Amino acid sequence: MSVIQIPEGYHPALSLYDTQSAIEKIKRTFIEKLADALNLTRVTAPLFVETGTGLNDNLNGTERAVAFDIPDAGTEAQVVHSLAKWKRMALGKYGFSCGEGLYTDMNAIRRDEELSNIHSIYVDQWDWCKVIDEASRNKGYLKQTVQQIVDAVCDTLEELKQAFPSIRTELKREVQFITTQELADLYPDLSAKERERAYTKTHKTVFIMEIGDRLTNGEKHDGRAPDYDDWKLNGDILFWNDVLEREFEVSSMGIRVDAQSLREQLEKAGCEERAELPFHRALLAGELPLTMGGGIGQSRICMLLLGKAHIGEVQVSIWDEKTRTACEKAGIALL
Repeated sequence: MSVIQIPEGYHPALSLYDTQSAIEKIKRTFIEKLADALNLTRVTAPLFVETGTGLNDNLNGTERAVAFDIPDAGTEAQVVHSLAKWKRMALGKYGFSCGEGLYTDMNAIRRDEELSNIHSIYVDQWDWCKVIDEASRNKGYLKQTVQQIVDAVCDTLEELKQAFPSIRTELKREVQFITTQELADLYPDLSAKERERAYTKTHKTVFIMEIGDRLTNGEKHDGRAPDYDDWKLNGDILFWNDVLEREFEVSSMGIRVDAQSLREQLEKAGCEERAELPFHRALLAGELPLTMGGGIGQSRICMLLLGKAHIGEVQVSIWDEKTRTACEKAGIALL
């Protein structure tokens, strides 16, 4: 069932026409700054991958991929959920060196996504990944990269506001880092999402670290697939969204699993059988480079910087009647 929030007194800062121009400026400006900061090169990426290769992102393990047969190839394909694992394979195949990385425009369909102000079944991300060495597999390097991404977002906002003075969005550059266990200890009586909201409301820009493993109370802060991020070296970038008055995730990222952490996490997740898939066999055999990477939501970044109330104001998707009616009454123009 969809969930819709209508902010009281909401009025978009830009017309529909100017919104399109602003989206173009954000996407062009941000990716230039990100690529420069992280030493990334654009590559072409797939919309779908072959079923059974282990390349598709399993997300939380319950989401159904959109699948179809390819008669002439005699196989079945799945529309990607994300390119978390494909990117790592590509880095090795394309011969990227340590310190170099790639980014791509990733388009996905997540058919089981609950529709809301910030969730659509259509997902558009800048998926990025870079080769690192063993010495960089630590929290210090992770935090440094997070700050570079946040700086790219804030720099983009500054240029955007020069071009469109009516935009009033304010973001904080300084990132506050906290682990999921520290968050649970700080707010023991709140749910995971309530903890994120309370902490982000106070600190404005945060990176929630160590997502996927169980906390000391036996619960998980949030689900993560066991075969791309190292659960000890990952996290989410959140900004405080003044329009929606809530935490606002723009990126899930992390240092990727090595052979040891992959084995440990497959066992914890109860899916050791994945070790026999082609991607996993290659990783366990040391045939893939050590990497870090993530996805940065294109529509999420546009929505945040433009001060939009609904993701449908910056992307074209399909919405239920309840959402369409509520937005029309509130003057929220869905594209």
